[in-house]
Amino acid sequence: MKTIFAPWRMAYIRGEKPEGCIFCEDSIRMDELVLFDGETSFVMMNLYPYTSGHLLIIPFRHVSEVGDLVPPEKQELFDLMDISVRVLKETMKPDGFNIGMNMGIAAGAGVDDHLHIHIVPRWCGDSNFMSVLGEARVIPEDVSKTWEILIPYFKKYHRED
Repeated sequence: MKTIFAPWRMAYIRGEKPEGCIFCEDSIRMDELVLFDGETSFVMMNLYPYTSGHLLIIPFRHVSEVGDLVPPEKQELFDLMDISVRVLKETMKPDGFNIGMNMGIAAGAGVDDHLHIHIVPRWCGDSNFMSVLGEARVIPEDVSKTWEILIPYFKKYHRED
């Protein structure tokens, strides 16, 4: 029998599901999870992380295909990936990263109509017994606590206009 305490999930389970895109600023974007706003894209915490520090890099424009991005969007996505890795290395000291996109439902995309990149910090041995034997993940830190740790580091990358 598996028992995992995850109290933050109950609000999602019982709550009314909002309509609209969770990544679009003019829709229902979860601003309290945003760490950095760029010119064409932004970085936010993943509300349901694979590991602590799991970030998402998302274009502001609602697009689902890489081919729909314009060159400045492609460049900034890569730049924000670099910044995200630097911040995570400095703050959380991971041993490595998984970086990628799940494009389409068949590929595992939870949000398949708005392109986004996952930055997942990894530590040697983080595939503990819960993942291997229990087929469950244990996230050791609340997302809001991780946000508090990361936000000062992302602020130093904001451009002064």
